[in-house]
Order: sequence, then structure tokens, then C-alpha cells
Amino acid sequence: MTYFPKLKDIKDASKIIQEVAKITPLDESIRLSKLYGANVLLKREDLQRVRSYKIRGAYYKMSTLSQEERGRGVVCASAGNHAQGVAFACRHLGIKGTIYMPSVTPKQKVQQTKMFGGDSVTIVLEGDTFDDSSNAAMQFCREGNKTFVHPFDDKKVIEGQGTIGLELLEQVTAPIDYLFVAIGGGGLASGLCGVFKDLSPNTKIIGVEPLGAPSMKTSIANGKNTRLEKIDKFIDGAAVQRVGDLTFAICKEYLHDVITVPEGKVCQTILDLYNRDAIVVEPAGALTISALDDYAEELKGKNVVCIVSGSNNDIARMAEIKERALLYGKLKHYFIVRFPQRPGALRHFVADILGPDDDITHFEYSKKSNKENAPAIVGIELKSPVDLQPLIDRMKANNFFGEYLNDKPDLFQYLV
Repeated sequence: MTYFPKLKDIKDASKIIQEVAKITPLDESIRLSKLYGANVLLKREDLQRVRSYKIRGAYYKMSTLSQEERGRGVVCASAGNHAQGVAFACRHLGIKGTIYMPSVTPKQKVQQTKMFGGDSVTIVLEGDTFDDSSNAAMQFCREGNKTFVHPFDDKKVIEGQGTIGLELLEQVTAPIDYLFVAIGGGGLASGLCGVFKDLSPNTKIIGVEPLGAPSMKTSIANGKNTRLEKIDKFIDGAAVQRVGDLTFAICKEYLHDVITVPEGKVCQTILDLYNRDAIVVEPAGALTISALDDYAEELKGKNVVCIVSGSNNDIARMAEIKERALLYGKLKHYFIVRFPQRPGALRHFVADILGPDDDITHFEYSKKSNKENAPAIVGIELKSPVDLQPLIDRMKANNFFGEYLNDKPDLFQYLV
């Protein structure tokens, strides 16, 4: 390993970022503690100044730049949260910045970046993924001889993110047994390793990735940093095709485990946090809490910390979040239903085929011929997963059943 964050350097970073970063709360979650029979604490980086921990690394990195480097201007690429940290730092330090973001970045994150940066930053939307945007940013940086501020694969950024670990250990009253941290590129996890190796070596640090973007888990399994050809971009704050070289080396050596969580489960966690705890998080911010089920037995009687990494969620995404949560919970199902071409067929379907608690949430039908049966795409929300098979049985018995679409990804992608 060519680099490992030193505790002294992280302490130096902590002094610098005091200018702009809050000491975020460490809150007990009564609900989660009861659910897992553990003492579950939430490190609320969603309440940070730019609503994510990313301000720590971005500001510390930029504060260490020379006057010559500052004068050339900075460039960064980000799916949203690092962009906001860089934008804030640009405005605060008087540095001009160009910020590249994927074209699919939620509008809320783009608008927040503009707000924090003001006239100090220019935003460029480029590419479909973080990696596309990063490649374009690096090319622009080389051509303009500017300073690149990497979101995770940078020593100063890693040290800035590691300041969360110092805060945590000052806030707890008992040793931390398990620490869950989301992994996108691995900067935060690497910084935490630098703190806990010296100050709390018995703490098991668990990295958590989206199931659709397991770049760190795959790389560790392969024994080398591996670029994923295809990823699910839904959890935008943690969906990268390739982790950092510095961060891979650190995480491979010092993380206790790296696990993945399905995107649909993350969506259910977002809804639970909102409805039951009045906490608003973005998908990446819900990753660590979503992972607790995987360690449920080991957590009993233990002190557990989940880092809630950010809350930059666009309300326009809530419909999709609910949809994915219902699909994951096996409560939302799509069918091709073949309706007989006779009066009253739809009434018969609603009255006699649907169960008393079943609800039609999607209906798309067009009569295009005089065939005996005409197909419709129907989305049905159930009260319980056990209601699915009886519904299918009734549809088949009455000649309504055409196809079940949830397990046909080539067709299903056009519905969700």
C-alpha cells in the first residue's frame, strides 16, 4: 500500500474544516434499536452544511491549494454532493470552479450546486454516469491546465472525510462495535479506516454498496481494482463504475466486510425514515440503515453506528422511490390481462377477479382489432405478498391471464 491516511493529518484537517463544517449530531434511533436489539446510533451528516459529508473533503483539499493552483481555477466531477461541497468551497475561498455533473443528476442537486457556488462556479452537464462526467472533466482540466479536485481518490479529500471518525469517537459514551458506511468511490470509508485503526481498532467497519453498482465488492473479490461495465444509476451518490486506486488499497486491507443492498430495499428504508422518523434522506444516505438486516444476529446487544451520508433528495423522485419499494416488497405487480371483447368484462374483472384489498394503479388498454380477447397492461398493488398467487389463479380460471411482467426484465423496464 503506497498511502494510508495518518491520524495526525486527519486531526490537522479537522482544525481547518471547523470554519465551514458542522459537528453533526449522533442520535439514538429508538425504533432501530428496538428492532435489532442493539444500541443503534445515526451520525447525521444529512444535517451537514451542504446536506452531506462531502463538504469536509472538498473544503480541506481546496484549502491546501497554493495561490498559483487557486489562480488557475479548479475542476471537479460529481453526481451531486461533492459538487455542492466544491461549489461552497469555491465561493468561500474565492476560487473559480468548473463542475461537471452527469446529465441525469437530479435537478435538486444541480440547483443546490448553483446556489452554493453562485458566480464562482460554472456547471456542465455531461454524460450518463459519474464516470462519463469524470472523464470529460479530466480532459477539460488537462486542456485548461486547471486543478482537479477528485471526489474520493485524493489524499487530502480522504483525510477531510476522515474527520467524521474523530467526531464520532468524541460523541460516543461506549466503544463502537460496528460502524456502517456507504461506499461510492470509497473516500469516506478510507478516511474512517485511518481514524479507527489507531483509536478504535476493535470496531468492525462495514462498507455498504448498492446491489446494482458493487464496484468495491467486485474489486476486492477480484484482487484488483475492477471497472464495472454496467451499473444501476438509481443510487446516484454511490453508483460508480470504478472506485479509486488509493481507496481500493485501503478498503481491501482494513474493512471488515463489504456488502450490497438491493435498490428497492433502500427505497423502503427512505420511506420508513420519512414516515416513521421524520428524517429525509437521499438513496445513498439510506444505504447503511438498509444493511442492518444482513448483520441482524451479530448486532444484538452491540453498539452500532450508521453514517447517514446525505439528504439531497429530489421530491420528484418520490413516486419512483415508492414504486421500487413496492416492487421489492412484492406488493406491486404488472400483468398483461386479456379482456374478453364483450360488455361488462372490466366490471367482471374488478368485482370478481381482484381481491377485496387489491388496487389497480396502472391501466393501459387500446382496442386495435376484432379479436376475441384484447390485451391491457395492468398494474396491481396488493396488501400482502401472499395475495399474488390467488390473484393469478382467479385470472387463469376466468381466462383473463396473459403474462406476468415482473420477471420479464426486457418488457418490465418500460414500465418502471
